[in-house]
Amino acid sequence: MATTTPSAGPATAPDFALDGTDGRRHRLAELRGQKATLVMFLCNHCPYVKAVLDDLIAEVRELQPLGVGAVAIMPNDTEAYPEDAFENMQRLARAKDFPFPYLIDRTQAVARAYGAVCTPDFFGFDAALNLAYRGRLYDVRNLKRVPGARRELFEAMAAIARGGAAPAQQHPGIGCSIKWRD
Repeated sequence: MATTTPSAGPATAPDFALDGTDGRRHRLAELRGQKATLVMFLCNHCPYVKAVLDDLIAEVRELQPLGVGAVAIMPNDTEAYPEDAFENMQRLARAKDFPFPYLIDRTQAVARAYGAVCTPDFFGFDAALNLAYRGRLYDVRNLKRVPGARRELFEAMAAIARGGAAPAQQHPGIGCSIKWRD
């Protein structure tokens, strides 16, 4: 099912201050890109994230020279899902050489402010931090990229960075639901 505008999400990017796997505390203001900003909700245990992670890393590396800043936020309950624990986040970020900060949302307040629902969940903002894209990386079936699938996230973020608009037709992402605390 496609939507014609970014599906439920904040009109503008909510600010945050979260701890990163690099040992620093990060705020949106320091991470935003000059031309666009990608806020991603990821986790370690989700098979959907695992299936697309290498491609996602490559896409972010290709978007950065276009002035796109990127950040990944892990929102899950780490007591119920220990694979998502901070130490495991640090290991994954090092092993995959993340080209973006990987932050933990211990209170889940940031995920709620963004209206995140799953991992992976992508929010693309323009230079003024207005929501322009809420879609998927690309079409996935059975945890594999559909052959010939368009690079939807890349195309949208590149268009936004170049001063254009994201595509009018945006497909919601699929993934594992966020593991909310009771």
